[in-house]
Amino acid sequence: MRKMLSSGVCTSTVQLPGKVAVVTGANTGIGKETAKELAKRGARVYLACRDVQKGELVAREIQTMTGNQEVLARKLDLADTKSIRTFAEGFLAEEKHLHILINNAGVMMCPYSKTADGFEMHMGVNHLGHFLLTHLLLEKLKESAPSRVVNVSSLAHHLGRIHFHNLQGEKFYNAGLAYCHSKLANILFTKELARRLKGSGITAYSVHPGTVNSDLVRHSSVMRFFWRLFSFFFKTPQQGAQTSLYCALTEGLEILNGNHFSDCHVAWVSAQARNETVARRLWDVSCDLLGIPVD
Repeated sequence: MRKMLSSGVCTSTVQLPGKVAVVTGANTGIGKETAKELAKRGARVYLACRDVQKGELVAREIQTMTGNQEVLARKLDLADTKSIRTFAEGFLAEEKHLHILINNAGVMMCPYSKTADGFEMHMGVNHLGHFLLTHLLLEKLKESAPSRVVNVSSLAHHLGRIHFHNLQGEKFYNAGLAYCHSKLANILFTKELARRLKGSGITAYSVHPGTVNSDLVRHSSVMRFFWRLFSFFFKTPQQGAQTSLYCALTEGLEILNGNHFSDCHVAWVSAQARNETVARRLWDVSCDLLGIPVD
């Protein structure tokens, strides 16, 4: 049954010796499986994790499993822009190249709370944190072209809306919808990033990994109950990683720059996710919130 519900496998045979990859949230779930496969193919892989101790354990595990010793854990807390800037500074000082950036980490169904910088947690971590990280690593991606950015979104974006008057959830808040809004923001960011970087050698893709049996629902006891109840029907983390890997590795995918993928195929997105005006405004608002000069 699980196999029937989890179509889509990355069949690329591309090897990655000499390539450098960063995977956020790589100490568990889809991120861990993604990092493991990149390491297996010979890449130097950075596990960018909030819990760096757990990240180091996973790095050693991947080293042992793949025989690739170039798997490194580094501290990255996407709920704190200081941590994001510190990670980026360290990475840029350490590495000459960056070929693959997979913005995989995320939070879901959090009770109302704010990041260290005062952003609503879902929008702050899932969108703004990755927006800033990508911005800080952009020049390195350009220097390393051809390079790719993969943003992990969700089918839940169909329920999302970008309420610019309530971006931080202070006027009204629903934990489930807040997640959906942030996943819509991931797709809008991807499309606008692809548009702005056209011809630069960097391409960007967003993905829906499927419904995966992972600890993403750790903040909701109700969701944890349903996850356990129906876990047999969900994808494994390895299956959930396939579309991220497909977008990171498949040759000739550049012509589909900016598209959204599910089960290793281009997927339909909501009308909101196709709204170029909203995408451009969200870009400008994100820059303003993060103190990034608007071009």
